Amino acid sequence: MITVIAVMKAKKGTEQEMEQALRDVVKDVAGEEGTLAYVLNRAKKDPQKFLMYEKYRDKEALNHHGSTPHFAAMFQKIAPLLDGDPSIEIFEELTSIEGKR
Repeated sequence: MITVIAVMKAKKGTEQEMEQALRDVVKDVAGEEGTLAYVLNRAKKDPQKFLMYEKYRDKEALNHHGSTPHFAAMFQKIAPLLDGDPSIEIFEELTSIEGKR
């Protein structure tokens, strides 16, 4: 499995608009085959900072996600709201506890 961690910072004053654009794409991603998790988070100490935790079955699922129209539309919405470039890291999952909350 593949895990992606994306950290984005909104320009001051655009936090709500950024949050809404990111929330909207989660609904669209829910229907993607092979996308196992897509979780939006906001930093407690910095309301301008958002973290997206993403989990994919394999590289093909990740590639599919990156090629969808809703992914492109989301980036068009958030591009002018970003304070700097997003930090995106891709990891290979080694072990986990599944389904525990």
